[in-house]
Formats: sequence, structure tokens, C-alpha cells
Amino acid sequence: MNRMPMSPISPGEGYAAVKPIFDNNCVPCHNPNSGLQLPSLASLQDIQKFTQTDTGESIAALARVSHIHLFGISIIFVLTGVIFSLSETPIWLRVSLIILPYLAILADIGSWWLTKFNPAFGVVVIVGGALMGLALAGQILIPLWEMWLPALWSRTAAGAARP
Repeated sequence: MNRMPMSPISPGEGYAAVKPIFDNNCVPCHNPNSGLQLPSLASLQDIQKFTQTDTGESIAALARVSHIHLFGISIIFVLTGVIFSLSETPIWLRVSLIILPYLAILADIGSWWLTKFNPAFGVVVIVGGALMGLALAGQILIPLWEMWLPALWSRTAAGAARP
């Protein structure tokens, strides 16, 4: 498919071509006099209100929310990490599951900021959040498993007869 390159147009240029479509299909309901609680699409200015690019949270809001999440969630990771560090899992697993959530939260919250400049980092937000959740689940569920079903997990019970 051969497409012509789009040239920059001034605001409102081309509106004349789509105005009849809006007038016939949208404006009967989307106007201040319709009696319906719908946003107006009767003029170019009304339409432009809905076509503005959403740039996300302001820098001040991002800073506030980032600090709350970094400090609050990190405290949770410290508490669950201390309990998990006492488990009988192999040392490499303990170290990995204690470090992973901190790396994931840095990736997650750091990508909030990077997404403001490049939307491609939105994927990192999802991956970071998923890694945080999985690591936290491991830190919680493994010690619970060891407390409730120690004979099935314990290395010391490996040679013992199972009931």
C-alpha cells in the first residue's frame, strides 16, 4: 500500500471535510441544547478538548506517588524478606527472592517516569509489577509451606519415613 506522506496541517484544517459527518452523526446528541448529559461536539474547540494527548501525571504527582510506593512497598519487602531469609530453601533461591522485588520495584516505578517520555516503557510497568507480585508471593508462601507442612519440605526429614 503506497501512502502519501502526511504534511503538517494547521489546527482546524481538514475540519471542513469532517464537519458534515459530525453534524449528521454526533451533534444531534452531543450539543448543549440536546438535554442529554453528553459532552458537546458542536464546534472545533469542543472536539479539540477530547483530542488532546494525555501526558499522564504531572512531575509533582509522580514524585509524590513514587516516594509513597518506594518507601511503603520496600518496608513490606523488608518484613517478608526477613522471615523468608530464615527458610530452609537453598541459599541461591533465598538471595534471588530477596533481591528480585527491589529490582522489580525500581524497574516498575522508574518506568512510570520513563513512560512519560516514551510510551514503550509501559510494558516495563507491567513486567515489573508482575515480578514484584511473584517474588512477594514466593516470600510469603514458601515460609507458610515450611511451617504447615515441614515434613514435606525439610532437608532434615529427607531420610525419615513419611506417614
